[in-house]
This record gives sequence, structure tokens and C-alpha cells, in this order.
Amino acid sequence: MNLLITNGRVIDPSQELDGKLDVLIEDGRIARVDRKIRADVEAFDADGLVVTPGFIDLHTHLREPGQEHKETIATGTRAAVAGGYTAVCAMANTIPPNDERAVTEMIIAEAARNGSCRVYPVGAVSKGLKGEELAELADLRGAGCVAVSDDGKPVWNAQLMRRALEYASMLDMPVVVHEEDAHLNEGGVMHEGYYSTLLGLAGIPAASEETLVARDVILAQLTRAHLHIAHLSTAGAVESVRAARSAGVNVTCEAAPHHIALLDEAVQSFSTNLKMNPPLRSSEHRKALLAGIADGTIDVIATDHAPHHFDEKNVEFDLAPFGVIGLETAFSVCYDRLVRSKVIDLPRLVELLSCAPARVFRLPGGTLQAGSLGDVTVIDLDAPYTVAAPFVSKASNSAFLGEKLRGRAVATIVGGRIRFDLRAPAAEPQPKKAPKKHKR
Repeated sequence: MNLLITNGRVIDPSQELDGKLDVLIEDGRIARVDRKIRADVEAFDADGLVVTPGFIDLHTHLREPGQEHKETIATGTRAAVAGGYTAVCAMANTIPPNDERAVTEMIIAEAARNGSCRVYPVGAVSKGLKGEELAELADLRGAGCVAVSDDGKPVWNAQLMRRALEYASMLDMPVVVHEEDAHLNEGGVMHEGYYSTLLGLAGIPAASEETLVARDVILAQLTRAHLHIAHLSTAGAVESVRAARSAGVNVTCEAAPHHIALLDEAVQSFSTNLKMNPPLRSSEHRKALLAGIADGTIDVIATDHAPHHFDEKNVEFDLAPFGVIGLETAFSVCYDRLVRSKVIDLPRLVELLSCAPARVFRLPGGTLQAGSLGDVTVIDLDAPYTVAAPFVSKASNSAFLGEKLRGRAVATIVGGRIRFDLRAPAAEPQPKKAPKKHKR
């Protein structure tokens, strides 16, 4: 609970800090950030490393309860700390879905028992994620949910969406929306365009996302509620958010690392690890995402970590489920595609991964201010990293398998406790003791 991090380059956009400083954590909270702190506590030497507020992922699928063959709260949070995340928001599309207090309380209890980082549940908008009747939003909020979402499915009914925004506004929490019109998708499995035609695969048009974004922006303006758009992927959606923001609408949004880094042309490999929803888009849409990140239209980078069992993905592209994992690779991918490619600087990336997620969902953390949570991520910008299985996650459906990257989280500290340290030597296996012989 007490720890002194010394000699690191501290970057904290919430305080406009960027310099060689020490960070003292006492009783699980930040006590002081200053030069050459002396304290009689455990020390972590961060010489040559970057020290930031702990990363927060607003969009994680932990799969528990009900789909533990894909991921569990224990394995998912271990994957999170391996990627530098000190907190994750667990989406509601579990089995049963998190549409009632009992499920929320189970997630919180299991995270307290076996979690490696903080877990903030996201409740369902509608009962059973069916889009027909509102879940008990006040009860979910009281149980500990920080937002509500039917992620994995859109809220089809505009009236239901309006009521969700109105109730969530009274409860001071955002409504997180998955924007797609399945009637426009017509069973699509990749972005509709040149490569879907070339490969003979049914396409998902950009308009599928853009029509619902436009509708929900209008409803957010009507209700004056907080709308948060998940995994934004198209140029039109970015422009809708930009225009809404300038008109004073309370809308925020996130982009995922795979949409930032990859294009639909990669699907020519037919790897099912490149099948996600929204799909990888064309160069035009990727450029719009990069512009939105650079100018501040896009608030947050969120992983949309969606683990699947190997057997589920080891089928034909058409038949495979949508989704890829991302907690362990997010920083490395974004550092490569955004910072090393000079789209943004490193402090802006820290803002997107830490400070902004805390601000958008009004979560504790995302800062190294005195009195805040002692949640810290330590990064080695020069560490070589080849993405390969096995992962810490139960799943291995990464879109970046085989990629050689540079820069990764090397230590993750939650409440002053080191939960992940890449530099720590692996424990040597202990010889098995011979079974005791029982006297007859």
C-alpha cells in the first residue's frame, strides 16, 4: 500500500506534468509528486521509464458470468494489468446479462475476491438486452453500475432510447451506445467496399453506423443527457460528433486500437482474428479517426476487449463470431500508430488512455494529484514487443498476432500494490514433494 516510485519521467496531463519526478504512494493513495522524495517505504526504480496515471478501459468484455470458457474476471483483469490498465468497465452482455442488481453485485464481489485491478460494472439499458423494456436503471446505479449499455446490440426503439437517456441523466450516468442498423447490414461480415466485393463477402456499410449516430445525437440534444458512442469507426460518425459537440450536445466517444491501426484490406488473409463489429474500415475512415483523435473530437481510446474460445474462431470467416482481444496490446499499438507516426504526442496518448476515461465516466483515478487513487502505469518506450500467444488472457484472438512493436507497459500499480512487473524474475518451479507413505 506504500510505495515510492523514483527517477521516472512523470507524465500527468491532468496537471500538465512532464518531467523527472518521484511519486510517493501512502495508504493506497498518491501522497506527493516531487523531486527527490525521501521516504522509508518500498522503492520502485523507474529510471529510463515513463510513469503515468493508471490506464482505464471504458469497454471490456470479461464474459463472467456465463461464458467463463472465453474469459473470467480473474483472467481478464490479469490481462488488463499486463497491458497497463488499473481499471476496466465490464460490459453487460454476459449470460445472464447485467440487467439486475444481483448480477452487478456478483461482478463486484468476484472482482474483490479474484480481480487484479478495479472493475466497474456497466449495466444493461434494456431487460435481457432485448430492446423492449427498460431495465431497472436506478437499481443498477445503486448496486454500483457506472453506465448503462446494450453493447453488442443497438437500442432499436427510439422511444426506449429517449427514456433511457432521460432516466440515466437523472442518475448522473452516461448511456453507452453500439451503433448499427442490422437491416442495412444484411448479414454483413466486413466493411462494405472494394475488398468485400473482391472477396465475395457480405458488407457492412458505413451508413449502418452513421444513421444511428445521427439519431442518437438528436435524442441527446432533446434530453440534454450524456450520450457516449462506443467504438466509433466511420468518417460520417466522427463528423456527427464534431458538429454535435460544437452545438453544445453532451456527447462523448471512443475509438478502438484495431480501427486506428488496421484497414479492411487486411481481411484478404481471411483470418477470423480480423473479424469484429464494427468492422475494419477503409483508408478514408481511418484517416477521419486519426483526425478526430488529433483535434480532440474523439475523447477516449477503449479496447473493446472481446475474447472468444479458439474453437469458436477456428471456423470459416462467415461463421466466426465478431470480436478481438486488446487489453495487452493497446498501448503498444497506439504508441506505434499514433505517437511514433507523429499523429499525436505522448502526453495526448496518456490523456486518451487514462485522464479522459476517468473524466468521461466520472471515475476515480486518471490523475496523480495528491489524495487520488494510487493507480500508476509504468512504461518502457524502448521495449521490443512481438505480439504472440500465449496471452495472459484466456483467449488469443488478437488482430495483431506476429506484429513487432516497440514500447509497452512494464509495471502496473493498483492502490500502491504492484500487480504486474515485467522485470520481476519468474518464480522457479518448485520440485514436487514425494507423497507421504502411510503406515499400514
